[in-house]
Amino acid sequence: MPVLKYKVTLTEEERGELKKITEKGKHNSQKVLNALILLNCDEGKFQKHKLKNHETARVLNIGTRKIDHVKRRFVEEGLGIALSGHKGQRLYKRKADGDFEAHLVALSCSQAPEGYERWSLRLLADQLVELEYIDSVSYETVRRVLKKRNKTLEKARMGNPS
Repeated sequence: MPVLKYKVTLTEEERGELKKITEKGKHNSQKVLNALILLNCDEGKFQKHKLKNHETARVLNIGTRKIDHVKRRFVEEGLGIALSGHKGQRLYKRKADGDFEAHLVALSCSQAPEGYERWSLRLLADQLVELEYIDSVSYETVRRVLKKRNKTLEKARMGNPS
């Protein structure tokens, strides 16, 4: 399999933008690192001296594969993607709708089953599935819903100083 070599040539404006990212402001560390990679690998006419990949890797304490990936993204997809990468494409469907939350709150306010002093998150999750309010649910989802409810109640209490 042939090794593809990507040639990075930055315009003066792109170099200025990358220098701003590396010199000041608050930026994600990976964005700054990617900007440094592009600045060091630039083969355009505005670059004073280009470093080889292994020199850049040594200076920045990264692998040469990282450099190759950033250069490939720059050449194929542009500066924005090379700096920040791709946004996650995965979509998650919410299981905890309003009806589910109402059943959960009602169940958590009820008496715990025989043999238990109080409801645990896992016990609530198992009971919700057993009562067929939902096909499956993790105790973490139960925790988030109850935490959100407690925050709402705290705001309601704090809003009324009496």
